[in-house]
Amino acid sequence: MSRAKSSPQTSPAEGADCSVPVKGVSHRNIAVSEVVEWHLPEEEPTALVYNGRSFAVMLASPADLEDFGLGFSLAEGVVENASEVDDIEVLRLEAGLAVRMTIPNVRAAALMSRGRAMEGRSGCGICGIETLEALRRPLKPVRRPDVAPEAIARAFDSLHHHQPMRARNFSVHGAAWCDRQGRVLLSREDVGRHTALDKLIGAMSRAGMDNSDGFVVMSSRCGFELVQKAANVGIGLLASVSAPTTMALSMARQVGMSLAVSAKAKAVVVLE
Repeated sequence: MSRAKSSPQTSPAEGADCSVPVKGVSHRNIAVSEVVEWHLPEEEPTALVYNGRSFAVMLASPADLEDFGLGFSLAEGVVENASEVDDIEVLRLEAGLAVRMTIPNVRAAALMSRGRAMEGRSGCGICGIETLEALRRPLKPVRRPDVAPEAIARAFDSLHHHQPMRARNFSVHGAAWCDRQGRVLLSREDVGRHTALDKLIGAMSRAGMDNSDGFVVMSSRCGFELVQKAANVGIGLLASVSAPTTMALSMARQVGMSLAVSAKAKAVVVLE
């Protein structure tokens, strides 16, 4: 994979704040109010473009978009490995942002046959899917890492320390890669939970991390699309703050993935 290209004028910097201050009125009680400054999270339409053709337009926080492009490509099975993604370029367009990538022609042909040329909302994981069968694409089995519940609880407890956007706007999701001891090694944020995971997967790939030697912790609930993305890149343990859906758990069991949930009093529930 060649070095990603982005212009300082067209691409937000990694770790950008991605929030906009606005004035509001704080009502502490019925009788007292005061003017306050509140930070709202940014989201922009972001086109994922392969070999000159747009495949999907997602709403995303405008930061770490090179990671997003690569991570989406891997998590959605557009390519088998990162070396197939070349010349990642983030551009500012009149209508939003575009992540332009070059992939082998055979991959591009297979991609366009999917028929996903629609918009994706920040909270949606299946926008653009045209058939029910597309939701059940085959997934490879994964290997569960040996992780103690105490390590998962440690990761849950420290996740917010690795969310600089959340510290300002309290409104974005975080996804973090942790070692087997529960130490956060890498994190990414976005208004959409699945986009945050895409960004994390891309960042992990660029950093050369072993996807089977650790686990992911997320600030959101666990939907089936997160299980799909994690399984596609060989992640064997996915921990989320809120409980998974029944579809997510069923899919995780099919591929041998463990799901963990944060419970009361720093307890952890592990579902296998």
